[in-house]
Amino acid sequence: MGTLRNCDLMVDDYDAESIQVLEGLEAVRKRPGMYLGDPHDGSALHHCIWEVVDNAVDEHLAGHNSTVEVNLEKDGSVTVIDHGRGIPVDMHPEEGVSAAEVIMTKLHAGGKFDNEAYKVAGGLHGVGVSAVNAVSEMLSVTIYRDGKEWSQHYTRGERKAALKATGKSDRTGTTINFKPDLTIFSDVVEFDFEQINTRLRRTAFLNAGLIIWLRDNRGETPVEIEHKYDGGLSEYVQAMNEKKEAIHEEVLHVIGSKMGDKGEVFVEVAMQWTDAYSESVHCFTNIIHNADGGTHLSGLKSSLTRTVNTYAQSRKLLKNVSNLSGDDIREGLSAVVSIKHPDPSFNAQTKSKLVTSEVSGIVEQIVNDKLGEYFEENPSVAKSIVEKAVLASKAREAARKARDLTRRKGVLEGGGLPGQLADCQSRDPEECELYIVEGESAGGSAKTARDRRTQAVLPLRGKILNVERQQRNLTKVFSNEQIQRMIRALGAGVGNEEEDEGAFDPEKLRYGKIIIMTDADIDGAHIRTLILTFLWRFMRRAIVNGNVYIAAPPLFSVSRGSQTEWVHSEKDRDLMVKKMQKEAPSAKIDVQRYKGLGEMNPDQLWKTTMDPEVRTMLKVEIKDAEEADSLFTVLMGEDVPDRRSFIELNATKVTSLDV
Repeated sequence: MGTLRNCDLMVDDYDAESIQVLEGLEAVRKRPGMYLGDPHDGSALHHCIWEVVDNAVDEHLAGHNSTVEVNLEKDGSVTVIDHGRGIPVDMHPEEGVSAAEVIMTKLHAGGKFDNEAYKVAGGLHGVGVSAVNAVSEMLSVTIYRDGKEWSQHYTRGERKAALKATGKSDRTGTTINFKPDLTIFSDVVEFDFEQINTRLRRTAFLNAGLIIWLRDNRGETPVEIEHKYDGGLSEYVQAMNEKKEAIHEEVLHVIGSKMGDKGEVFVEVAMQWTDAYSESVHCFTNIIHNADGGTHLSGLKSSLTRTVNTYAQSRKLLKNVSNLSGDDIREGLSAVVSIKHPDPSFNAQTKSKLVTSEVSGIVEQIVNDKLGEYFEENPSVAKSIVEKAVLASKAREAARKARDLTRRKGVLEGGGLPGQLADCQSRDPEECELYIVEGESAGGSAKTARDRRTQAVLPLRGKILNVERQQRNLTKVFSNEQIQRMIRALGAGVGNEEEDEGAFDPEKLRYGKIIIMTDADIDGAHIRTLILTFLWRFMRRAIVNGNVYIAAPPLFSVSRGSQTEWVHSEKDRDLMVKKMQKEAPSAKIDVQRYKGLGEMNPDQLWKTTMDPEVRTMLKVEIKDAEEADSLFTVLMGEDVPDRRSFIELNATKVTSLDV
């Protein structure tokens, strides 16, 4: 029986005084993750912008706002401007303060509950802007309404004074400026321009004709970008396929509506098939991105499987294939499904997954009808889609046979571990780590340096296969010796199709952390990219689940006498040299460059790169799966012009290059 070690945490005085009641916005400040997302990884910080912007877009959906402006200010604050009706400023009959103050300070307060002010809206729970106010060091709201300009200021959710008129104005709308409280957002404290730009671009695609301005005023030279897409979802899909070859020119555009339990549900889907090997489908409800899909995605998948199979069978297009699977049909598909629902339900306040059950059937019925009609009127397009799916089915069957062959050899079962693996003693995946190391020499140092209880080491010899160029030749992929080593060591299967037997399952991982450790030079970076490409194409959920890390070994050691400091860049090296010279002007300072891991002795490798107490590691995270997929295609695929363009465009961002 286990022993409770932290006995000092055990208390018996659990009584009425132990019960805390969090009033108003205090609950948001105490538990921001419940309302905005993780306050440590940047998701909650950026979600503050989304909440305010979504309110401005809701005004557009209601027919009262044509332009949204988002400004990133020098002082770290954000200003969001809309030109809608303006938040109501009259006194709330029950609360005794202005309606604007109720919205800014009361959870579950807003005009989107009865579908009178807004037929559809992204913000449905009245939590968004008040939650932003709660986690802001300061927030000011300026309202233009009823011929006047009104303003009010808050500090950490507490008002400084009542809302008051500050002048006359003939415009309408709302301006909100907020500065996040950095005592809450502890790790990521700066707004990411590219992430915000991608999100606003997506929002503009979803709202044809809406103008969205993004201005970054933080640098010496302000940056200004306008997003306006009259083509809506069709233009969105075209942009998604910019680096791909479409197998039919026209984007299939489905629009329809059907009455649901709470009112009319509008459905819009845009689709285009390409020569890619993976699918890319984005889901939205009332213009809110549902990263984890939901019932609208289920409806789309069901309708595609049924409609394509029905058409193919009726035209006798399935040669030596009895039926096409959903994965076969969706291979190479780029699609956007957007619904507008008067009262949708989500899995959480962050709205990552739609759970309204009636939506699945509504989407399926509308897409079935419209897509069936389109296929009848455009048989050449329908035939090209079926042929693509048949080819995918044959390739999937070949992949299954290749997997079966390697499984019979013991590769995919994980039972026979590779001989090169130095395994750890623990069998608890939560504490186990696997270092995938470049080269036998570095592997030898790592094996000596490691904590044998929790750290395993797998050395790879040379560069692994570039799997991006071999997705139709999986026999070659699975027979590659270095790839076999990784598959067998991880013991969790291979393949991103969750329904397939033997597909990668993160629950079966033998190690909770997969750490890629390569040399700090061009070859090391290339090997790291090849490994990441394999993981993305065949073990994607390891990345999505946060299991993959990149070790960051130091580039230099700076020594003075018995004191040695390790740094990761030339800039830090120079700063450390200056610091030591200032502390002891006459002392000799030695600088050593470590180009390869093999140059470090085991003790140095442990102290700098493998000791959990002091090491630096980078967690591999996917902020935008669409962008990530496109980047792997450009960098590792066969299209040389696209790769050259990418390198030329981004070359100016590289300040130093170790060749």
